[in-house]
Amino acid sequence: MTRYIFVTGGVVSSLGKGLLAASLGALLQARGFSVRIRKFDPYLNVDPGTMSPYQHGEVYVTDDGAETDLDLGHYERFTGVDGKQSDNITTGRIYRDIITRERRGDYLGATVQVIPHVTNAIKEFALSETDGIDFIICEVGGTVGDIESLPFIEALRQLRNDLGRDRTVSVHTTLVPWIAAAGELKTKPTQHSVRELTSLGIQPDVLLCRCDRPLPQSDREKIALFCNVPVSAVIPALDARSIYDVPLRYHAEGLDDAVLKVFGIEAPQPDVSRWEDIMDRLDHHEGEVTIGVVGKYVGLPDAYKSLREALVHGGLANRIKVNIRWLDAELFEGDSAELAAELESVHGILVPGGFGERGSEGKIASVKFARQRDVPFFGICLGMQMACIEGARNTAGISGASTTEFGETDEPVVGLITEWMSEKGLEQRAAGGDLGGTMRLGAYPATLGGNSKVASIYGTTEISERHRHRYEVNTHYREALEQGGLIFSGTSPDGTLPEIVERPDHPWFIGVQFHPELKSRPFNPHPLFAGFIGAALKQSRLV
Repeated sequence: MTRYIFVTGGVVSSLGKGLLAASLGALLQARGFSVRIRKFDPYLNVDPGTMSPYQHGEVYVTDDGAETDLDLGHYERFTGVDGKQSDNITTGRIYRDIITRERRGDYLGATVQVIPHVTNAIKEFALSETDGIDFIICEVGGTVGDIESLPFIEALRQLRNDLGRDRTVSVHTTLVPWIAAAGELKTKPTQHSVRELTSLGIQPDVLLCRCDRPLPQSDREKIALFCNVPVSAVIPALDARSIYDVPLRYHAEGLDDAVLKVFGIEAPQPDVSRWEDIMDRLDHHEGEVTIGVVGKYVGLPDAYKSLREALVHGGLANRIKVNIRWLDAELFEGDSAELAAELESVHGILVPGGFGERGSEGKIASVKFARQRDVPFFGICLGMQMACIEGARNTAGISGASTTEFGETDEPVVGLITEWMSEKGLEQRAAGGDLGGTMRLGAYPATLGGNSKVASIYGTTEISERHRHRYEVNTHYREALEQGGLIFSGTSPDGTLPEIVERPDHPWFIGVQFHPELKSRPFNPHPLFAGFIGAALKQSRLV
């Protein structure tokens, strides 16, 4: 029998509902239960694929090609359960599907309304693909009281009645702020938030109270009294030194015990040794390296959330601390002195994915610096394309090398991909088509050269990685690039699409068309990130 845990948030946004859902999922797993975690996003976009990283943070891509909220990255990293298209829904997708059905006449002339049609669609999403799963954790984005989240809250209220109270638990995250002038924590925002949620028909069973200092027992008792929950269900949530410490903190405060108590379930204590080992590696590292990430969205680290975590995982694999220096690629355009000043002290250079021309010359300059100075280099998606353009210009003699993404060019070393093979068959795209959902998305296989560096890193010649891109390196330039020392060491199985390039004469110079950061886990670091950080560690000992 599948049980449901509904996670909502109140008072303000950014209280960590995603980390709560991921941590609770990990703790339930550690007790022997199976879990899936789902995200309800109230915005009208069909998915975040066309949203600016400054608006939404990174777009997380699943194996089946869904462009989803970055919280799904937390879910996967903490539980190891691969997300699916069916694990993220938006208001936009729900309304699109309902309007499509209405135009077809599926509603047989009925008046289409928020209740029951929209709420039924939300419930269908929550109840789909649950066979064999013990717990489904559903996180509702936004803040209780927001007008756009009301249909989701109403759907959860209906689900609690449909399934029965013994199969549903409501966990509500609130803020308990410290008021410096008064010299005390204030519980009133939590009381108001719970009152708001209760007025919508949902009485929370467990409260997670975010605060920046310990929550006194008297305050816990006060919250419990006014919010109609047991004191044991008022869980303090203080800032942690690492997100990977959060499951341990929540378990110590009794979160998983409180949830299981509401369900009336007795279970063995969780085996949290996995998280204890991770924190031991973070707290007792054996060295440090500094990685320069040269990108265009560095003003918002959430734009590179999975990338940041994958670098941390690479550090865990090598038991060293990774310091990340976020560098704006635009600052390096035409200023070699500033480029050298910023990159001289780093032990590895990473150019991540992205879209658009802004900052591209700075990225190319960073690639050149890494190649000439023998600094470990890792290019991801657009970063690989910039590495190929740099190689074409400076080692293959193609001075006008560029990409059609930035406009017309006589030397399109990188160009729009118009067709490719997938599990669905031949996929085709037009230059003037829609932007949303039209890239090469999801997991695709690749074949590696048997004597390549990447084959030795992976320990195999057959891999599968997740993609999100619209442009590809042009294979017509392969011979020229390889004569310049940039080897195509991985391709699609049919040999038509370049997947990986590397420089055999360089200590560590690898570019990949896919996004390996999406498959890295703290307890199972991606081999490319482990290898890159290992190379950076060697570099640190040479400086």
